[in-house]
Amino acid sequence: MSLEQKTSVVTGGAGFIGSFLCEALLREGNRVICIDNFSTGNVRNIEGLLRNPDFQFLRLDVNDPFDLGSFAELEPFKVKFIGVHEVYHLAMPTVSKGFEEFRIPTLLTNSVGTRNMLDIAVKYKAKFLLASSAVVYGNRTPEKKLFAEADLGIVNHLTPRSAYNEGKRFAETMTATYADVHRLDAKIARIFRTFGPRMPLFHGHQIPDCVLSALDNKPVMLSGDQSITTTLVYVSDVVDALVRLMRAEPNIGPVNIGSDVEVPVHDVAMKIISLAESTSEIVYEPAPPYLTDMGLPDLTKARNDLHWIPLVRLDDGLAKTIDYIRANKLLLTNGG
Repeated sequence: MSLEQKTSVVTGGAGFIGSFLCEALLREGNRVICIDNFSTGNVRNIEGLLRNPDFQFLRLDVNDPFDLGSFAELEPFKVKFIGVHEVYHLAMPTVSKGFEEFRIPTLLTNSVGTRNMLDIAVKYKAKFLLASSAVVYGNRTPEKKLFAEADLGIVNHLTPRSAYNEGKRFAETMTATYADVHRLDAKIARIFRTFGPRMPLFHGHQIPDCVLSALDNKPVMLSGDQSITTTLVYVSDVVDALVRLMRAEPNIGPVNIGSDVEVPVHDVAMKIISLAESTSEIVYEPAPPYLTDMGLPDLTKARNDLHWIPLVRLDDGLAKTIDYIRANKLLLTNGG
């Protein structure tokens, strides 16, 4: 172990984006402490990393206080003596269907969990990055569909989804307050809709559920009608942006991470059906209540300050996602 190595903590590290982030940090030569409680993450996402001496997994709930220096597993990282250098806080139950089950954990992760991780960053004088969401802007309107970081969002704080939507706004407030009070180098990433391999199935995530239906030649279920549009950014592009944001100068403020290309959801489903060589048909169902009709990200700040733009084409990302689900379909379907 080199003392020049950085030690990175990634909460939600066994999840969709978090597992790819762990891999990227290891490729850069970092030591990585991955924290997850498997509420929606899966050990399968990190099993290829478990034998890496620079990787250590801790099964923890970030809503429960813990002392990194007390874990014997981390002794090779010398956390007691050199601490940690950066904290990526991605932990969050990620479900649409069955959200009721996760309302309280979601509320706590946005508040107590964020506080616990900020306290760790303060203790070790580490950089901190909050994975926030585009939901902080509220719903798009006919007059407003492109959101810049300075725009003030409007969110109904009393709906069943408020534990996530308003919770993300509060998590940003807590991060900004800690940065001011403790002179903490804290970053906020406002992530728009992301897709790719390792997304959990059956949780209401549109892309993987569409892919699974297409592979089984079953009807592809879409919410609403053919007028519904979306924006999609591939997971590797998001990870690249997160690493760049962590390296950026302090006081950069929130940064949008996503794609500013709008695409009809119907067209995305048709691409999936074609790429999967499926005979599926598209069937529309009523849109679930309280879901945010997100707008598009203004990427000016990301381009200018991070020198970042999304690079992976939608068709290429969909092909990789389909290949992954096809190869792991039995395990994914059985929850193995």
